[in-house]
Amino acid sequence: MNHITAIGTVAIPVTDQDRAVAFYVGTLGFELRMDAALPQLDGRWIVVAPPGSTTSIALQPASDQTPAGTDTGIRLSTPDAAAAHTALASQGVGVADLLSWPGVPPMFSFQDPDHNRLYLVEQ
Repeated sequence: MNHITAIGTVAIPVTDQDRAVAFYVGTLGFELRMDAALPQLDGRWIVVAPPGSTTSIALQPASDQTPAGTDTGIRLSTPDAAAAHTALASQGVGVADLLSWPGVPPMFSFQDPDHNRLYLVEQ
């Protein structure tokens, strides 16, 4: 029997949750799915996701154990990597070069305001 059925939520450590929400919702166009007080961590449980996505991202308060500024390894999807690269760069997002190899979808990495690295891959 398979007890694990999906990838639900991955967490990214952030130093300023309001700034992170502004970036992920305002700049990237994600939906704000949850914003609840988390007093024991001096922060909030904030969940964002691309519209229609079943997988989401929790914007968790950074700590000594989970510092901000990490390579998340998260690969997000886009229908057009070149257009997304241009759009994010024009909004001041720190984007790396657009990469393209034969047989591999075009992709690039970018950073959120806390210098967490994410990747955008053409599907």
